[in-house]
Amino acid sequence: MLNDLPRIVPPVDGRQSEQAAAIQRGVGRLLRSLGFAVVPELSLATGRRADVVGLGAGGMFWIVEIKSSIADFRSDSKWLDYRQSCDRLFFATHSSVPLDIFPADAGLIVADAYGGEFLRDAPEHRLAAATRKAMLVRFAQAAAVRLHGLVDPGLGG
Repeated sequence: MLNDLPRIVPPVDGRQSEQAAAIQRGVGRLLRSLGFAVVPELSLATGRRADVVGLGAGGMFWIVEIKSSIADFRSDSKWLDYRQSCDRLFFATHSSVPLDIFPADAGLIVADAYGGEFLRDAPEHRLAAATRKAMLVRFAQAAAVRLHGLVDPGLGG
């Protein structure tokens, strides 16, 4: 019965490089294997957009910032604002990027289009209850709007 349903394919984002998209896919697979729900490119209350946000059991939020090159890392410091929107902050990259450029006070993931591996865990800094609730609502609304946009693309997503 499920095999008779049409396959819904999300549109290509287009804002990121092919390498960054592969890393994002691998990070998503890694987080899903750990039981997280994943929303890529989630707008935060700060106005920033996180590359990958994972929601785990008990309402734990992880943000993963993708950096596909040294230049990408050096040209962007917006990730400093992400700590106020998550319980743990990670960087994700691919195997060709030198790992010593990433700050030691964040987790580190190496990923490709097929999966990822944790090289360093991220320290926990628990969100305040009000921030957690606001993130949960933001996450749920974004996921629901995107899902509906796939089912009924005429309304946008």
